[in-house]
Amino acid sequence: MAVKIGISLIAWQNDDLPELTKDYTTEGAMEDAGRIGYTGVERGRRMPGDTEGLRAYLDRYGVSLCGGWCSGNLMVNDIATEKEAIRQQVEQFAALNAPCIVYAECSNTIQGNIGQPVSQRPKLTRDEVMAYGAKLSEVAKWARDIGTGLSYHHHMGAMVQDAEDIDWLMEGSTDDLTLLYDTGHLHFAGADPVAVLDKWGHRVLHVHFKDVRQPVLDWVRAEDKSFLDGVAAGVYSVPGDPEGCIDFQAITDKLKAMDYKGWIVVEAEQDPAKAAPYEYSKIGFDHITEICGRSGLTIAG
Repeated sequence: MAVKIGISLIAWQNDDLPELTKDYTTEGAMEDAGRIGYTGVERGRRMPGDTEGLRAYLDRYGVSLCGGWCSGNLMVNDIATEKEAIRQQVEQFAALNAPCIVYAECSNTIQGNIGQPVSQRPKLTRDEVMAYGAKLSEVAKWARDIGTGLSYHHHMGAMVQDAEDIDWLMEGSTDDLTLLYDTGHLHFAGADPVAVLDKWGHRVLHVHFKDVRQPVLDWVRAEDKSFLDGVAAGVYSVPGDPEGCIDFQAITDKLKAMDYKGWIVVEAEQDPAKAAPYEYSKIGFDHITEICGRSGLTIAG
């Protein structure tokens, strides 16, 4: 089997900072992604909501559904309530053969608050995160039994953000709960992306590739800025951008060594006035193609 290269349309359609991308349409983004060579897209809010409508929409552009964000509320919901809250998405993704929903706890996150510094994110104890992981394992098993995975997205501004949080979540959960591995969020959080992959690669079901502009990250930290301040200032970019600082070759080498067979998804939110979405998304695609080839990872066409 081979890896597949997908993309999140966030460079064209940023739901957190919609003013950045108000001049771009989802249809134009889908056309661009297909022209570049991406074979999958993650679900965006502006795509059709019903399953058959979404299936027809994806088929129109010749791409697969390779994942999609899910805002979790398990810290405030019981397990039965949370299952019902996400049931429609789980059943839809299973019907469309998506590998996973991209789940992140949002009941206590500050990631969407541009006025709150990312340094003020919730930090739970080990016992609290492990107890949460045990609950989430039951939801993940339920989703898997329906037909799609549940991959947890560690995220800046959230209760599972850094390497320590990931350790606690993985230790407190069963293998039913998988990990979304995001290079950009790991580096932003001060973690070593390669070390996290070394430790938890066997739990990784889904991969997000995004790079980091270190001078912008240094500014976010020095000025105590919010996550969205960093995004608007250009903290993230695509793999292959010479302004980035992450060694993606080392990561694809690790993915090859662990026989990874899932999706590698470019997800790099930027201001399109500074980073043209088509141009940068092509840079990301070309770079991933090149480094996968050097690592010996076959790419499905």
